[in-house]
Amino acid sequence: MRVHLDRQLCQGHGRCYALAPAVYEPDDNGHGLVATDPVPDSSHEAARLGSANCPEDAITVADD
Repeated sequence: MRVHLDRQLCQGHGRCYALAPAVYEPDDNGHGLVATDPVPDSSHEAARLGSANCPEDAITVADD
C-alpha cells in the first residue's frame, strides 16, 4: 500500500496523525507527513482511517 499526502491541500487539522501515528506524523508546523512508505500490512487499516478522516481530502491511499 502506498499513501500520498498532498501538502498543498493539508491545512494541519492533525486528524491523520492523531488517529494513525504509525502511518502519519506532524511536521514542524503541524501539517501531516507520511511516516512510512510503503505502508506495512499491519498498518493498512490505520492508513485508511487517517485518510478517511482528513477534512481536506488531502490523503490518497492506493493498494499495490
